[in-house]
Amino acid sequence: MGGLQEFQKLVIANASQVKGLAVGDRAPNFILPNAFGKPISLYDVLKNDIVILKFYRGEWCPICNLDLMAVQKHLPKITAFGARLIAISPQKPENALTTVQKNNLGFEVLSDSNQEVINAYNLQFDPGEDYHQRRDLSLLNGDGSKNLPVPATFIINKAGIIEACHVEANYTERMSPKQILNALKEMTGKTSN
Repeated sequence: MGGLQEFQKLVIANASQVKGLAVGDRAPNFILPNAFGKPISLYDVLKNDIVILKFYRGEWCPICNLDLMAVQKHLPKITAFGARLIAISPQKPENALTTVQKNNLGFEVLSDSNQEVINAYNLQFDPGEDYHQRRDLSLLNGDGSKNLPVPATFIINKAGIIEACHVEANYTERMSPKQILNALKEMTGKTSN
């Protein structure tokens, strides 16, 4: 177990300089394909809904899958606040489809295979040589790169401004569904059922 913990510490250290966008920043627009290849525009979704934007590492990441399944369980409460959930990874659309099917997800899972959006949100990093020796990201990422996004959650209001966010170098820590719901409650002044 010591070896794995040391390995995790190295990955976290390599991600520690990544800060992501901050509360008050304008969320960069994007158009990315969903699991079925249909283009989804952030600003089009924001015309009607608040957006919870989750960046995750890929369908190969068990912690990411647990996180996506946890928010799926709270999806009715999230949508009751007039919010839509969108998840983004650097994998290809077919991997997004696998994620949707494997985890029985009822929200959009988008493919940022060239990592342009991951870069625009200041989330991209190189996990380091030790990581590359254990996992070949070039086989997992859509663009064949060896970079990952730091897992992050941004809650974006209809004006395109980030109202709440969670960007954490420690990939085992994510914004919980409760934290998301509390942020939505604060933004909207509503309570969910």
